[in-house]
Amino acid sequence: MADVTRIVAIRHGETPWNAEQRLQGHRDIPLNALGRRQAAQLAAALRDEGIEQIISSDLQRAWDTALALAGPLGLDVQPEAGLRERCFGTLEGHTRSDIETHWPDIARRWMGRDLSYTPEGGESIPDFSARCVAAAERIARAHAGRSIAIVCHGGVLDCLYRAATRAPLDAPRTWQLGNCAINRLLHTADGFTLVGWNDTQHIDGLARDEL
Repeated sequence: MADVTRIVAIRHGETPWNAEQRLQGHRDIPLNALGRRQAAQLAAALRDEGIEQIISSDLQRAWDTALALAGPLGLDVQPEAGLRERCFGTLEGHTRSDIETHWPDIARRWMGRDLSYTPEGGESIPDFSARCVAAAERIARAHAGRSIAIVCHGGVLDCLYRAATRAPLDAPRTWQLGNCAINRLLHTADGFTLVGWNDTQHIDGLARDEL
């Protein structure tokens, strides 16, 4: 159908801060060795997908994942700052354990998905969701009738999953957001529809001690 956009939505490969469970937010953290290997495997898995355009967050971890996908396909990557991860402000760089130990009230509100909570210098969940879903919708409308890849972040994918399934923003997460997992969505005039989620078959055999 001419008005349907077929979307492969991808979280970036693993970074050192992912491995350490540090909040990255807008910090521009590169891929680690495993993340680069994941991106290469992703590119091989999607080689025959028929992807016509790749749009990526402009943060390095997503951008380099997108470049790994684009190279074998002979495509350019289009940057989109609206696909950046949620900004966590002063919490960026801290681990979950740090936050639970030093700021237990903040930890409770953050992990409880308190929609009224905004990290100092950061974004609330509603503001973040509005920003990244609007960016994804704008991209999808601009590529109606085509197959595209969107390379972004775990938080962005969480918002897209909720948009596609109509799950409330404060509902506990029961779905996975794996690094370099393949997620499939459709977009029409009625919004996003979920097709498949968190396919990791192409990277399930990878481990850090193999690199």
